[in-house]
Amino acid sequence: MNRLLLSARLVDRAAMRYTPAGLPALDIGLAHESELSEDGRPRKVSMEMRAVAIGEVTQSLAAMTLGETALFAGFVTSARNGRGLLLHVTQVDRQA
Repeated sequence: MNRLLLSARLVDRAAMRYTPAGLPALDIGLAHESELSEDGRPRKVSMEMRAVAIGEVTQSLAAMTLGETALFAGFVTSARNGRGLLLHVTQVDRQA
């Protein structure tokens, strides 16, 4: 199963674009910081991730302010240029 849930801040948002099929698409940047337990020891985690949303979920992302935190759900694929990973956001919970 390929499913990712990430609590993150919206740190970047490009202009709305459209796929060849006419669906709205939005490229965004997410940042996450937390402290987790690894092998019984605390570990600080900090990372940024590129993401894309296609279809209806773009409406929620377009309404968010930069710096706003939410729970982002989706799946991970290779980035278009083959470098790194890209989160395809399928759901946003702004109440997180």
